[in-house]
Amino acid sequence: MRILLAEDSKIYRCLIGGSLKEWGFELVVAQDGPEAWTILQEPETPKLALLDWVLPGMDGLELCRRIRSMQTDGSYIYVVMLTANDKKEHLIQTLEAGADDYLAKPFDPAELRLRLLAGKRLLDLHEQLVAARESVRIAATHDSLTGLLNRAEILSVLDRELDRMRRNHAPVAIVLVDVDHFKAVNDSLGHQAGDAVLKEVSKRLGSSLRTYDAVGRYGGEEFLLILPGCDLDSASRRAREIKEIVGREPIPTHCGTRSVTISAGVTVAESPHPANPQFVLEIADKALYMAKGNGRNRVETMLPCDQAVLSR
Repeated sequence: MRILLAEDSKIYRCLIGGSLKEWGFELVVAQDGPEAWTILQEPETPKLALLDWVLPGMDGLELCRRIRSMQTDGSYIYVVMLTANDKKEHLIQTLEAGADDYLAKPFDPAELRLRLLAGKRLLDLHEQLVAARESVRIAATHDSLTGLLNRAEILSVLDRELDRMRRNHAPVAIVLVDVDHFKAVNDSLGHQAGDAVLKEVSKRLGSSLRTYDAVGRYGGEEFLLILPGCDLDSASRRAREIKEIVGREPIPTHCGTRSVTISAGVTVAESPHPANPQFVLEIADKALYMAKGNGRNRVETMLPCDQAVLSR
């Protein structure tokens, strides 16, 4: 475990540093407040900080306040304040600034070790709680079989992207994908093989997207892709590339390999045309229906503003 020691006294740096290394901790040292603050803003910052109250440039209290103000992402730094003043009002100031513990100089090394072990124990519990919270969030927003966003979450993403489209006047493409003849896979190879096919198709769909695209399991063997910033031509081109990626290699299952293809329906929402989620999904579904009717393993496109399409 890495510990930051912010201490301007060379004597205390040597005493504390020697003890920390003996106890198996990794030490990062700062000799003044600004140097400590720079270290605390690094991506891999120490999770436990020993801060001397009196430091050149920025005192320990100000450091502590800054630490607490910057921690909005669920991370936590455990702070122990070191001071030569053990008056009650100083203890109150320390806790009000956000410190977790307080140690008056001079102190017994054994007492310091106990404080550090207590801090490590609380940090371990914090990490477990964060991990548990993340697991709950993943379970609530992702499909348990494929690991993609579930229906509710991908529709929520669609809502947000349509709102962004209305604000920024940038198009957003919607691609509805269906695994061709999936029922035949289940009927001939069994549901376990069908699950393997869906997992691999999901993996291939996700591997072909940009970081700001989104893909989710829309239902059964259907998937919904949301491609911000794509007009109809670029979305159609990308859908064809995705189709090729999915169908390029047979998918292994416990019953052998199985070649799989997909059909896709593509539409684009763009200003000033109507862009509520139900409307654009209906258009994408019509395009998908056309792709299936025209032989499957293909991509069809439709625009919401095409009244001829809407009358089909």
